[in-house]
Amino acid sequence: MAPAGKLIVLSAPSGAGKTSIAKVLLQRFPLMAFSISATTRPIRPGEEHGRDYFFLTKEDFLRRVDHGELVEWEEIFTNHYGTLKSEVDRALANGQVMLFDVDVKGALSIKAMYTNDAVLIFVAPPSVEELRARLLNRRTEDSATIERRMARVSMEMEAGAQFDHRVVNDDLQRASDEVTDLVRKALRA
Repeated sequence: MAPAGKLIVLSAPSGAGKTSIAKVLLQRFPLMAFSISATTRPIRPGEEHGRDYFFLTKEDFLRRVDHGELVEWEEIFTNHYGTLKSEVDRALANGQVMLFDVDVKGALSIKAMYTNDAVLIFVAPPSVEELRARLLNRRTEDSATIERRMARVSMEMEAGAQFDHRVVNDDLQRASDEVTDLVRKALRA
């Protein structure tokens, strides 16, 4: 019988540092698999089906939604993104540890479906003001996009209260170490 798998789910408001922490976890836990999302957006040069995303037609994606084949999904700017239940089930059946970098609603959906296998870790910014400063300093988005992201922060912080753990990312090294410790404890449980 394969060892029990585990789902490690990171979520945070945009700019709080969850993707940076996810990269650290993948370095520290080389056998950890990163969850590959399904999407309806067009494939970009250099991307590969099954490595970067599972690229699906909109019809196929929505059929899978209707048949309960996605753990969580959402529509973002006319494209759909989601997590295939078959991939999560495969990882758990093989005793794998799978890492997710998803929004708070997706995280709560994963926990609802895989209650005993999922560990939710919310990465919080030190303050809303610091979060805004980080988004502005990235210089990757226009002001309208930043405002859309900031409009979600209150909802995300409230949802984060339902997570198993909350880590404040006031220092990336310290926060990464704290999340690493939480993952180690979850894997021993």
